[in-house]
Amino acid sequence: MNGKLVWDDLQVFLAVARHHTLSAAAGQLHLGVATVSRRIERLEKSLGQPLFLRHQTGLQLTEDGTALREHAEVMEAAARSVIGGRQQADVSGTVRLATAETFATHLILPEIGRLRAAHPGLTLEIVTDIATVNLHRRDADIALRMVKPERGNVSVQRLGVLGYGLYGSADYMKGRRQPADTAAFEHDSFIVWTETQAHLPAAQWLDRMLQGRRPGVITSSVASQFAACCAGQGLAVLPHFLAQDRLICLTAELGIDQDIWLVTQSDLAQSRRVKAVAQFCRDLIATHRKRLRMTGS
Repeated sequence: MNGKLVWDDLQVFLAVARHHTLSAAAGQLHLGVATVSRRIERLEKSLGQPLFLRHQTGLQLTEDGTALREHAEVMEAAARSVIGGRQQADVSGTVRLATAETFATHLILPEIGRLRAAHPGLTLEIVTDIATVNLHRRDADIALRMVKPERGNVSVQRLGVLGYGLYGSADYMKGRRQPADTAAFEHDSFIVWTETQAHLPAAQWLDRMLQGRRPGVITSSVASQFAACCAGQGLAVLPHFLAQDRLICLTAELGIDQDIWLVTQSDLAQSRRVKAVAQFCRDLIATHRKRLRMTGS
């Protein structure tokens, strides 16, 4: 590897190596996919050898790519050790993040250790009662939500897609009257939302399926619907990333997928602590992009 290495290209290379797709790497780096592709091509040309092979599971490193990754990660660690001390010292205080309970419990908290390790002086306060949180009133500094704000002094960025499917437990499926290979659900029991949440896309989809029939269970949270579904009490519309490991998906495309938005108070967008949490959220959604959107990934 005697070619001239450009650090910016190595950063792009590491992002692609870690995320396995150009689009996910572009999302993390806030670059266009075409830019990421050009930089990888420039790096490969500089080194005179291919670094990635295309597989069904995404871009995989070649033998030379694997060797380069080891060198690049050493350089990355050295750079962080030089400049990281001051930056970590400057990132301190409390950031209030508003998000859904499901995101907090199953996505953010399992990986919050990375954020705390990078910024020991930072405290993350997570608010999950997002129905009452208003960034304009400064109820939170930053939010991960599924509804895009249409007004207010906020910065908005689309990070990905939250996909939904119709799920049932193995026990429920064994006793189900309806054949497993049909899309008709006239004999099924459904777990639905309370009237307060009737505006939700999932609630409206379930209402169309029921066609006036009585539901089996009515709850007011995703967590309780997931629990009822796991207990075999009926079919539920659930996020793929929550349900796919424990339940059986009958229908993966319901037409109700939602965009995931990162919303930040504009006057806090340059705050070091807010920027650190925002980057943590971007990386988190990019890392779990496929898991959030669809089953079997």
